[in-house]
Amino acid sequence: MTAAQHHSDDVQAVQALHETYTRLRSEVGKIIIGQHDIIEQIFTAFLAQGHCLLVGVPGLAKTLLIKTLAEVIDLKFSRVQFTPDLMPSDITGTEIIEDDRSTGSKAFRFVQGPVFANILLADEINRTPPKTQAALLEAMQEHSVTAAGVRYALEEPFFVLATQNPIEQEGTYPLPEAQLDRFMFNLWLDYPSHEEEELIVKNTTSPLVSELEHVLTGEEIQSYQALVRRVPVADNVIQFAVKLVTRTRPTEADAPQFIKDWIRWGAGPRASQYLILGAKTRAILSGRPMPDIDDVRAVARPVLRHRLVTNFSAEAEGVSTVEIIDRLLKD
Repeated sequence: MTAAQHHSDDVQAVQALHETYTRLRSEVGKIIIGQHDIIEQIFTAFLAQGHCLLVGVPGLAKTLLIKTLAEVIDLKFSRVQFTPDLMPSDITGTEIIEDDRSTGSKAFRFVQGPVFANILLADEINRTPPKTQAALLEAMQEHSVTAAGVRYALEEPFFVLATQNPIEQEGTYPLPEAQLDRFMFNLWLDYPSHEEEELIVKNTTSPLVSELEHVLTGEEIQSYQALVRRVPVADNVIQFAVKLVTRTRPTEADAPQFIKDWIRWGAGPRASQYLILGAKTRAILSGRPMPDIDDVRAVARPVLRHRLVTNFSAEAEGVSTVEIIDRLLKD
């Protein structure tokens, strides 16, 4: 197949994905009122083969949102409620001893844990100790689990959406910076508007149940994930993304003064990679075959929000990482 044929096939695939995504949004909209940006960002991370950290107070339908997405994409979904007594094997799986009736001997058998799903909702990840957090993060990174020296590959596509509750910090184990860096996006879920809340109450207190249709399959998701990697990016867009990330580092010569004043640690190279992957995905979801600088700007907040570590001055002055990112984008 020639390069030109490949390109025209990809252009058709971009158009098909754009149409499918429009259908996906209307299906999810049968259950989830509003939250359009969050739905787009979760789906963007999924196609870019990244994972999401979702922060929001209880009762904002985080679980319902991700469960609905899994249903619309016809994927295996599992949910783990993280608690202080959760063990790593409660997520990855355990070895059990089993009697072989035919021979009378005993043998070990691996029983898969909830991580063996396509979409895993890790609810309140900051409620569980670091050892259990690390077991999940390792599975996210390696797309496999090791038990008793044997490696078990996870099903593809594999996507983790972890939630954190921003209130009640008592008895929580915040994720260290290196662990936070594993998440492509950090998304903040806001309260619905007054009109949306009225609709939510009307819909959830009536006996009507919406029937969801499958819009995508696991195989289609994998082919679209491959398409994202093939999307070409102009050099000036890559330069913009890399420059944006290097300017978050207070040690860099061209870092603005406000970065030197407020930031202790800037973002690492993974941020630049995710800015480009996010921009590529956002472009093809909009039906465009190539991303531009505006696509990078659009994903800057969720990519950088959890990668900048503010210092005491920023905390004392009440300056948030989002305000710093917005200022960088205007600069």
